Amino acid sequence: MNNKTKKLAYAGILTAIAVVGSLVSVPVAGAKCAPIQHMVNIIAAVVLGPAWGVGIAFCASFLRNLLGLGSLMAFPGSMIGALCCGMMYRFTKKIGITCIAEAIGTSLLGGLAAYPIAKVFMGLQPVGYFVFIWLFFVSTGVGSILAYILVTALEKMHILHEMKN
Repeated sequence: MNNKTKKLAYAGILTAIAVVGSLVSVPVAGAKCAPIQHMVNIIAAVVLGPAWGVGIAFCASFLRNLLGLGSLMAFPGSMIGALCCGMMYRFTKKIGITCIAEAIGTSLLGGLAAYPIAKVFMGLQPVGYFVFIWLFFVSTGVGSILAYILVTALEKMHILHEMKN
């Protein structure tokens, strides 16, 4: 199979997992913990690279919004997190650091980027500029841990190498 066709198939599968996975959420300390998108971001970073990861995050966020499963806040967190972890994996090839980059990219940078989106496009009046950092960290923290466990297991079973090639 052509490498681009294989990447496109993986991207479609990961996008579907992210959309369907958005139905899985757990309330944690007043935040909605929906970790599957963050797990998908890390898998995409490792298997496909940063550009594909950002594309998958955008498509999943777009579909979730169309289906009424998400809000505009899905865009900054997932896309920035995907870019950060994709770039980190590209330069380090270390899963742990990649997971940390996803958590920092999504919670800190994505949380900060969510404030103007909430205020301007959603008409919300957030309490403060930093309010979304904690809320985003809950999901991305759990998703990063899940991804670390999954990717490490796939590496040990030599499946990850097959997926990349």
